[in-house]
Amino acid sequence: MRKLVVGCLVSVDGVHGEPRSWVSEYFDDEAAAKSLAALARADAMLMGRNTYEYFAPAWPQASGPYAERVNSIRKYVFSSTLASVEWRNSTLVAGDPVAAVRELKAGGDGDLVIYGYGRLARTLLAHGLVEELRVDVNPVMVGAGTPLFQPGERRPLALASIERRGPGVVTLVYVPA
Repeated sequence: MRKLVVGCLVSVDGVHGEPRSWVSEYFDDEAAAKSLAALARADAMLMGRNTYEYFAPAWPQASGPYAERVNSIRKYVFSSTLASVEWRNSTLVAGDPVAAVRELKAGGDGDLVIYGYGRLARTLLAHGLVEELRVDVNPVMVGAGTPLFQPGERRPLALASIERRGPGVVTLVYVPA
């Protein structure tokens, strides 16, 4: 059975929304290499509508090994409001995401990955479908924005590992408790 890995970027003060405005100085060559290695272990990306609309305009024009992998990997876009998806290798999934991900996990060899901790990731974690939650804590206080966890959200997790990288970024890897 495939493993579902959720990776998210967060500031020290708990903000994960709009990371492009605050994470670039912390995404160094080491981070790019680790991200590319994780994508190499995966054979599909899962994303909700917001992430798709955030990524789809930017990545097709990007170049380099990381962009080539992001553009070539199979992408499943979960949305009940999109009519179609145009990004190469993208498939629209309009039905129940829990049932669809259970089916995806049963087939294939590589990991499934989600970038960001939005509604799709929260739903899949709540239904026991996430094997690993990777939280990159970046050494910056943003002051305002979308918090990583929603009020009232409670999920028991166990710390599996801690990794420190370059300019003070700490990756906390959690698994369901």
